[in-house]
Amino acid sequence: MTALLEAPGTVQANESGRRKWNRADTIVGLCYLLVAFIIYAGLWVNLGSGYLYNSAQDQNMWEWFFTTTAHAVWHWQNPLFSTLQNYPDGVNMMANTAMLGLGIPLSPITLLFGPTVTWTVALTGGLAGTSFAWYWVFSRHLVSSRLAAAIGGAFCGFAPPMISHGNAHPNFAVLILLPFIVLRLIRLVQGAHPVRDGLILGGLVAYQVFLGEEPLLITMLGFAVFAIAYAASRWRAAVKMVRPLVIGLVIGGVLAAAVVIFPLWWQFLGPQSYRTLEHGSVGNDTAAFTRFATESIAGQADAAADVSMNRTEENAFFGWPLIVFMVVLTIWLWRNVLARSIAISMFVMAWFSMGLIITVDHKETGIPGPWALLAKLPLFDSLLESRLAMACIPAVGALLAIATHRVFEAAPSFRDRELPLRWLWLGVLVAVLLPIAPTPLETITRPPTPAFFSDGTWRKYVTTGSVITVPLPSPGDAQALHWQTQAGSGFRLAAGYFVGPNGPGDKRGRYGAPERPTTHLLQEVKDNGGVPDVTGTQRAEAVADLRYWHADVVVLAPGTNQQALQATVELLLGTQARYVDGVWLWDVRALTAS
Repeated sequence: MTALLEAPGTVQANESGRRKWNRADTIVGLCYLLVAFIIYAGLWVNLGSGYLYNSAQDQNMWEWFFTTTAHAVWHWQNPLFSTLQNYPDGVNMMANTAMLGLGIPLSPITLLFGPTVTWTVALTGGLAGTSFAWYWVFSRHLVSSRLAAAIGGAFCGFAPPMISHGNAHPNFAVLILLPFIVLRLIRLVQGAHPVRDGLILGGLVAYQVFLGEEPLLITMLGFAVFAIAYAASRWRAAVKMVRPLVIGLVIGGVLAAAVVIFPLWWQFLGPQSYRTLEHGSVGNDTAAFTRFATESIAGQADAAADVSMNRTEENAFFGWPLIVFMVVLTIWLWRNVLARSIAISMFVMAWFSMGLIITVDHKETGIPGPWALLAKLPLFDSLLESRLAMACIPAVGALLAIATHRVFEAAPSFRDRELPLRWLWLGVLVAVLLPIAPTPLETITRPPTPAFFSDGTWRKYVTTGSVITVPLPSPGDAQALHWQTQAGSGFRLAAGYFVGPNGPGDKRGRYGAPERPTTHLLQEVKDNGGVPDVTGTQRAEAVADLRYWHADVVVLAPGTNQQALQATVELLLGTQARYVDGVWLWDVRALTAS
């Protein structure tokens, strides 16, 4: 195993032995890409109307992010803010997971082929690219066996939590820069080129901010635990590493700050910013570690749902065979300082992810978790603690690579017939990893967009105001965002699916727009199916809300409890709906202009 961490002054010998790209690297990369393609095959064969079933409304939201970013780039507008939804207040794009670092470079694809293609490319490339990035770091800096590195890299890109987030969260699927950020931190402590490494680190961190701040925060917390564990074992060597580390961090910090200071100011202090987003206590039950994820070969949907928030937040689910295997590997590799430090970080981050109180199969033990030390700190107070288990993924991948490398060193050939140790080891890995291997993600065909939007009929009814869909778009139903993207982002929407402040003067974050009286009324009708006895007060509130939204037209598409919704809006507005190109509509420009 290559000495990944050395005292300052010894790194030159390691740099001289850099491995060149060869055919094995190409094969590994193509294998990762093939696996990712199979996982998203349902999207690739239906790029026109494919929809990831378990994404809930997130695919609509992310496609809106990609479309809005491309729209801003094409029209030379500020990509940090948009009024295309939540009109007239707008959406702070930096305060949302818009991934400008991905949406901007992929904007030509979005403009030419549509946001569903961008969505599919991002997710497929994210899983494959993350796998290959970790493989590259492992094969060049951790182990000499490319097969061992490939096994570790595959786990890092296709572990159950990655697949779960791969349903709906590109910011947790496109983690390509994180391995190189970790590597550059290690390069810093080696001390050969602290200025150069600091500059590279600063650039990588700055770009990662535009890809996903939460994964960066989780990774840095995991690395800090690893660094403390390593320093405790090699404190004399660690003391020598402090100076180059400080130099590099200062230089990298200055560069990163210069790049991101204005976007971060906009995120936390700009229009429609918020300070914290409360989720409540969402730590991992210990059962979440030993059970199998929904979209894995051994997965059981009901068992996974029993100890997770939803299908996109199965943040542990490594399966009991792998948990047992990690304990065995930790004991076996304990004498190796690097492996021991990695293992410690793995177990500590798993512990952190259990939240404030350790829960065992739904039963609170009363044992406090270390998360209480961080839960109320800035940034951490908006983080879902169950996601901290994702820091275990690269640790598991590294331990798999190290262990495989050691076995291959002990058994130098696959042709040993007396004791085929290599084959036996690979058999063990198959037995442990096959149950958690991913299955293709369920894909459905989304309902067609009403012709009113897709054929451009909306242009006859929209001037400078907004479109009000019935009910208004929300985190529970965001298909109106898709209609808007299909219409070329030519009109604005009231309300929507995003994260913003709780209201004027209230900087607590919330999903969706603050409810107005008409928003609440229409949502109740959709949920219950009953036509209310509309009062004069409610009619006045509806007019006030339409004026607040600068509404030009109110649109009702076919859907759940459509007749009740139509009757309610007719009572509110005192006028009958018109059926135009697949929707019922009310032209309210005369009403809102007065």
